[in-house]
Amino acid sequence: MGKWGPLTAVSLGTFMLLVDVNIVTVAMPDMAASLKASFSSLQWVMDIYALALAALLLGAGGLADLLGRRRVYVVGLVTFAAASLASGLAPNVGSLIAARAIQGAGAAMMFATTVALIGASYAGRDRGVAFGVWGAVNGAASGIGPILGGLLTEQLGWRSTFLVNLPVSVAAVALTLRVVDESRNPDARRIDLPGIALFATAAGALVYALTRAGEDGWGSPVIVGTFAAAAIALAAFVAVEARSPSPILDLRLFRSPSFTGIMIASLAMSGAAFAYLMYTSMWLQSVQGLGALQAGLVILPIPAVSLVVSLLSGRFLHAVSPRWTIGLGMLLVGAGVAGRAVLTGDSGWAALVPGFAVVGVGVGVAVPNVTAATMASVPPERVGMAAGAVSTFRQLGFAVSVAVLGTVFRAKLQDALDHTVSEAAAYASGLNATFLAAGAIGLAAGAITLLLVRRPASAPAHQQTSQAALAQK
Repeated sequence: MGKWGPLTAVSLGTFMLLVDVNIVTVAMPDMAASLKASFSSLQWVMDIYALALAALLLGAGGLADLLGRRRVYVVGLVTFAAASLASGLAPNVGSLIAARAIQGAGAAMMFATTVALIGASYAGRDRGVAFGVWGAVNGAASGIGPILGGLLTEQLGWRSTFLVNLPVSVAAVALTLRVVDESRNPDARRIDLPGIALFATAAGALVYALTRAGEDGWGSPVIVGTFAAAAIALAAFVAVEARSPSPILDLRLFRSPSFTGIMIASLAMSGAAFAYLMYTSMWLQSVQGLGALQAGLVILPIPAVSLVVSLLSGRFLHAVSPRWTIGLGMLLVGAGVAGRAVLTGDSGWAALVPGFAVVGVGVGVAVPNVTAATMASVPPERVGMAAGAVSTFRQLGFAVSVAVLGTVFRAKLQDALDHTVSEAAAYASGLNATFLAAGAIGLAAGAITLLLVRRPASAPAHQQTSQAALAQK
C-alpha cells in the first residue's frame, strides 16, 4: 500500500461509520413492515446510533490517548462489525435497536482516533494531503448513505444495509494491523469516567424524553421525570468537569465567543440539514410510491451540490472569516429547508428538489470550515479536544433533532388525520411542520454564528502550532 496505507485504513473505517448514520433512512418502510415496528421504534433505530456515537466520542478519545490509538481503533472496528452482524440478523426491532447502540459505541472508538492516527502517520505536505482526502471521505460518506441504502434495500433487502459492513470491517482490521503504527499521548494519566458517564446519561435522558413526549404527552410523569434527570446529569457534568484535572471537555473553552458560536453551529448543523430525511423518505415511498433507490436519488442534490460547493469554497473562500462561511452557510441550510414547507396533498417529489439544492450549497459552504475554525479558536494544547467536541456536538445535534422533528411530524400528522384530511394531505402537513422546525434551527444557528464568531479565517502561526499538537496525539 506504500505510504498511503495508513490513510486507506483510517478512511475505510471513517467512511463506514459515517455512512451508517443515515444508510437506513430509505430502508425504514421495508424495515417497519418486516419487523412490525412502530413509529417511535423507527426513530430509535436512527437515533440510538448517533446518540451512542455522540455520548461516547469524547471518552473514547481519552481512552485512546491512554491505551493506544491503533488498539482502540481496531477494537472499535471489531465491535462495529459484530454489531452490524447482529443488526442484520435482528429478529425484532428491540434487538435491532440494541445492536445499533453497540454499533454506535464501536463507531465512537473508531471516529475518536482517526484524526490522531493520521496526524501521527504523516508530516508536512503529506499530512495536508491526507487530511484533505479524509475530509473528502467524510463528505462523501454523509451523502452516499441514502443512495447506497436504497440500492441495497431494493436489490438485497434492508438487512444488507448492515451486513455490507462485514467485508469492509475485515479489510480495515487487516490493513490497520499491517500498516498503522501504534501511538498514544505520553501526558495521558487517567480517564474521566465520571464525566463520560454523566454526559452519556444527560444526552440519553434528553433524547429519550424528546422521543417519547409525542406519544406519552409532555406532562406525563415519566417524561417530566426524564427531563429532570437529564437536567440534573448535565448540572453534575458541569460541576465535575470544572473540577477534574483531566476533563473530557474543558469548559473554559466556552469563554471564547467564537468557540461557543461554532459549537452551537455544530450542534445545529446535521440536525437542520439531515435529521428530517427519515420522514421525507417515508413520504416519498408511502405517498409518492417511489422505491428505496428512487427515494435516495431524490435526496441526491444535497450531497452532489455540497461536494461541488465544498471543493469551490476550499479554493476560493479559504481566506474568508468563518463568521461568514459558517454563518451564511447555516442561513442557507435553514432557508433551503424552510422553503420546502409548501407541500400539499397533490405535490410531487420534484417540489423538494430546489430546496435540497439550496441546502447542499449551505452544507458545502459551512461544513468544510467548522473543524479548522474550531481549532483556530482554542489554545494549541486544546486542538485535539476541540476537534472531538465538534464531532460530538454534530452527532448529538443530529440525535436530538431526529427526536424533536419526529415529535413535530407525528403531532401534525395525527392532527391532520383527526380532521379527516386525506393521507397524502396529512403527510404533507406533517412534513411542512417538520421542515419549518428544521429550518428554524438552521436560521437561528446561522444568526448566532454571525453574532458570536469573530476570529479571522486563518492564523498561520497558530495553525502551525495546532497541527504540531495534533501530530503528537
